Amino acid sequence: MGKRWHVVIGLEVHAQLTTKTKLFSESSTLYGASPNDQANYVDCALPGTLPVLNREAVHQAIRFGLATHSEVQNRISFDRKNYYYPDLPKGYQITQHYRPILQGGYVDINVDGEAKRIHIHHSHLEEDAGKSNHDYSKTHTGIDLNRAGMPLLEIVSQPEMRSPQEAVAYIKALHKLIVFLEICDGNMQEGSMRVDVNVSIRESETAPFGTKVEIKNINSFKFVEKALNYEILRQAEILESGGVIQQETRLFDEASGTTIFMRGKEDAHDYRYHKDPDIPYIDIDEATIEAIRQQMPESPSDKKQRYLDMYQLSDYDAGIISQDKGFATLFDQIIALKTCTAKTLANWILGPIAGAVNKTNCSLSQSKVGFKAVATLLSMIDDQTISNNNAKLVFEKMWDTGKDPQTIIREEGLEEISDQSIIQAMIDQVLSENPSQLEQYKQGNGKLAGFFVGQVMKKGQGKVNPKIANQMLQTTLKSLLDDKP
Repeated sequence: MGKRWHVVIGLEVHAQLTTKTKLFSESSTLYGASPNDQANYVDCALPGTLPVLNREAVHQAIRFGLATHSEVQNRISFDRKNYYYPDLPKGYQITQHYRPILQGGYVDINVDGEAKRIHIHHSHLEEDAGKSNHDYSKTHTGIDLNRAGMPLLEIVSQPEMRSPQEAVAYIKALHKLIVFLEICDGNMQEGSMRVDVNVSIRESETAPFGTKVEIKNINSFKFVEKALNYEILRQAEILESGGVIQQETRLFDEASGTTIFMRGKEDAHDYRYHKDPDIPYIDIDEATIEAIRQQMPESPSDKKQRYLDMYQLSDYDAGIISQDKGFATLFDQIIALKTCTAKTLANWILGPIAGAVNKTNCSLSQSKVGFKAVATLLSMIDDQTISNNNAKLVFEKMWDTGKDPQTIIREEGLEEISDQSIIQAMIDQVLSENPSQLEQYKQGNGKLAGFFVGQVMKKGQGKVNPKIANQMLQTTLKSLLDDKP
């Protein structure tokens, strides 16, 4: 790229809603069923079938609108987007073109310490298409209609992003938000969240927008960034060599890291949008909106502020925990049991627990460890019945096996030594084995108290209750000083 080009990026994010049934039929939305097991007569567009709108999908869209400061429309409609494809049985897709459910809104992002607000043009409900399987046969294409009719919320941004990094930050912010709102599971590998990227370049920030190219159906943050980096370079090379950018739709090839031509870009008139005559106008009253507002889950920013105010967590700890749905849920569940301090809990979430999640690529909800088992383990640390180091060993076993901490402590022989007679014998032995250090302590070197504690813990192989050992050692040393002639 010989010159500096100014990038313009807009995104269309498709979030599959968490309703139990599809947008216009009673078919299940569960993932992983055998092909066509979850496609009924409505999904297959049998003659005479009529769509019935899923009320919960509307409510989830409103929830998103309230969280993004969008304007919820009081009257909405559904339209037919006409195009032919083998996995679209009706020959059209039911979507919202003229009266979408949400207008406007915004999401705040942060890139390299700089805050930026990305505005949303609109968000609309639509049904998903089915899926074509070209690996099904060398001579035939398999059609799976399980996905046909799945409820989607398409979130269309304004073209306000100016770098691939800003685009990824925006998608990540949306991802966190929809997961917190519990309207989408955010599983990009399963297609629950997919991104269409629109990108163009121009010579200056004030120049007219260039010809945009769309890149369809990208399903990971990493691939969005790679696709944008490649496409920006491709467009720059074309323009710098005297060529012209064609308005088209492309796909991102994950293996080569390149975008490839899919089709010429259609305009809105190519789809011959018109209102679906089978679905009447739907009115959304203010009472419904207010009822949904009252049931809204706590936002990440509100959650962070609560952690700061109620539990005096550091800004860093509160920020990290509040931005992760799994971590925040675990924190709230355990802190409600009052089994450990907030600081101990935060340290463990951001330490051993986050480490186990990253190492095994297994989320908290998918792990074998329940929050009550973690709470029990942390209570043992706070009341000093188990050392922090031994607790880490126990947690690793818990994560791998799902066993409760008491069982693991017993099986691994990690029970704390709390018997005062046993601990006193260890203290006496340590003091007798280290006469020179004891003499230095008597001469006023108080720092050696830590040395003696360490020797007692070493002799007990880390099983000695540190609280009891420390108290007893202090008492013993004090008595020796009192007896000093």
